[in-house]
Amino acid sequence: MKVLGIDPGTAACGYGIVHESGGQIRALGQGCWRSGAQERPELRLKRIFDGVQALIAAHAPDAVALEESFVGADARIALFVGQARGAVMVAAASAGVECTEYAPTRVKQTVCGYGRADKGQVQRMVKVILSLDAEPKSSHEADALAVAICHALMPPLARLAS
Repeated sequence: MKVLGIDPGTAACGYGIVHESGGQIRALGQGCWRSGAQERPELRLKRIFDGVQALIAAHAPDAVALEESFVGADARIALFVGQARGAVMVAAASAGVECTEYAPTRVKQTVCGYGRADKGQVQRMVKVILSLDAEPKSSHEADALAVAICHALMPPLARLAS
């Protein structure tokens, strides 16, 4: 199974692609789309949409996995994250690829064994699970790989319930 994981955001949107086969999981790529606050919102969303479409065309994933929005104290940030999630979902739907969302605590529980793991723990565990030479460059890339790992390792029946 090949999974495109996305850590949505308009300022920084991380992505990671993993392939799981026979209990072995490896990274196929990762990165992060960044944009400045001065850039028009519709252009930021288009960059994400186009990027997801390009990754789907290049890697033909079986699924797209997204981290659900965490609504903290700043409702404005939650709105921007929701817009980025929408751009990802529309790009996936346009390509006929199913999207699944996972709560951050579920992703951390799956990858780290602890649902309240910090960013550093997630980066270290992603490196270990994927046998990477180094930790992902950013927490956005690590989170995207983590959500992809979460989906790839999820039992089939649990994926249906998500």
